[in-house]
Amino acid sequence: MARSSDLEKMTYAQLTEMEAKIERIKLEKQNSERAAVRKQLMDMAKEHGFDIRELMDGRKKGKGTVAAKYRDPKNPENTWTGRGRMPRWMVAATRGGKASKDDFLIK
Repeated sequence: MARSSDLEKMTYAQLTEMEAKIERIKLEKQNSERAAVRKQLMDMAKEHGFDIRELMDGRKKGKGTVAAKYRDPKNPENTWTGRGRMPRWMVAATRGGKASKDDFLIK
């Protein structure tokens, strides 16, 4: 390890070069330690029958698709799960109280 008296004798350019080397080495160490910890965690999760993503965000991978809840009677290809914004076809059909969402439920 460099003594502070040795550092005091170095030029600005030498100190800057040393600083760049230190930053590069720090980044390499951080990346290798992160990879080692990630591998340990994945191995531990697998050993206990879990997927690491399931443990990290509380969900299993790939929730899958949600079944359609509503269908447009004029065009059966138009469906809606009931999540997110109401599709245009349903907005147009329910505008002015002509119909309610319940009229489009898939039975």
